[in-house]
Amino acid sequence: MRAVVLHEFGPAENLRYETVPDPVPGPGEVLVSVRAAGVHQIETAMREGLTIGPPLPELPAIFGGEVAGVVAAVGPDVDKSWIGADVVTAHGRPGGYAELAVADVSAVHRIPDGLGHEAAVTMIVTGTTAIGLLDIAALTSDDVVLVTSAAGGIGRLVVQFAHRLGATVVGAAGGPAKVAAVRGLGADVAVDYDLPQWAGTVREVLGGRGVTVVLDGVEGEKGRAAFGLLTAGGRYITIGAASRTEFRPDAAQLEERDVRFTDALSLLLAGQDAPADEARALAHAAAGELVPAFQTFPLSRTAAAHAALESRQTTGKVVLVPDA
Repeated sequence: MRAVVLHEFGPAENLRYETVPDPVPGPGEVLVSVRAAGVHQIETAMREGLTIGPPLPELPAIFGGEVAGVVAAVGPDVDKSWIGADVVTAHGRPGGYAELAVADVSAVHRIPDGLGHEAAVTMIVTGTTAIGLLDIAALTSDDVVLVTSAAGGIGRLVVQFAHRLGATVVGAAGGPAKVAAVRGLGADVAVDYDLPQWAGTVREVLGGRGVTVVLDGVEGEKGRAAFGLLTAGGRYITIGAASRTEFRPDAAQLEERDVRFTDALSLLLAGQDAPADEARALAHAAAGELVPAFQTFPLSRTAAAHAALESRQTTGKVVLVPDA
């Protein structure tokens, strides 16, 4: 099969599109013909050899556990009725940056009717994480919610949910195109946080009304500015650091501002009921309650996908699809 292999940590160009042996499903496993594979921001850091999340893989490595496709074969003890099924999993092996992947049948979901492979692979981790974040945030219609990275995969889902709930939604994203996309999702206020005075713009537009909840996927200086917009009694909730620079308010800052801080990502990694939460995320998308956004790249252009993700030139989830 064709796959994208990393032989040496470094820049995106180190991802090589080459021929490798086909994986073979063992007991309890299915073989998936990959139609869509998710790409994560954390994978760009791992590709560089940065240890800011999961442990680095042994090289050579094929990244990408998020896989959607069609079951092509099954292991010796798996019901053959799985063959031909449209499925999605967060645990494809050796990785989804390939034409074929294997997964434990216990970790595979049948894709609900009406949901495509790209949307399903977007929801299996990104959607599940967004649902978990929203559970933690416990938003109400009275909240004024500031969402950073609002044009990203998680951010778009959060903006949609908060808008449907009736909360006042402020979406912050980088560049005019992304700001327009966030406004189209229903954000009451959409701002370009690449501009130096973006926080002042939010204050002005809200007319003295404070932000009650920040859902921050960027951290760094933008996270610090978002934190500064919170009113007394507010909640600052992080879901990752796309800037690769951490911002965590200290105890004195929290006490002075009367703000609560939650590291949602750590909570989710520690306590998520993955199969049930994944099924719930897929159901929300199939029902049209949450509409995932994705941008596709051919498998052979995985290096370009990584480069675009690192430069924040993408909208929604980055998804690899088979070459034509």
